[in-house]
Amino acid sequence: MKARRDVFQAIADPTRRAIIGLLAQQTLTLNTVADNFNMSQPAISKHMRILTECGLVIIVKQGRERHCTASFKALEEVEQWAAQYRRFWTSRLDKLEQLLDEPES
Repeated sequence: MKARRDVFQAIADPTRRAIIGLLAQQTLTLNTVADNFNMSQPAISKHMRILTECGLVIIVKQGRERHCTASFKALEEVEQWAAQYRRFWTSRLDKLEQLLDEPES
């Protein structure tokens, strides 16, 4: 049975995060993306397949080239997950600040 890939698996890899970073700046061809990394074309293709399966990259074929664009909609899931911890730590640090600001008796 094939495991479902999710956005967390995609961003867990530093190469995939770097690819997303490149594509966040501009649309690039698949070959141009590959030129930015010291790895084989099949390795880049594997990373791109994972990114497209997770909805982080959209690839559009135009003639002989495939143009890659970042899609940040899938990152909303990550943002929601991180937000719960941001709220937790903000609350805890606010309480700590209140304790530290209280005058000693």
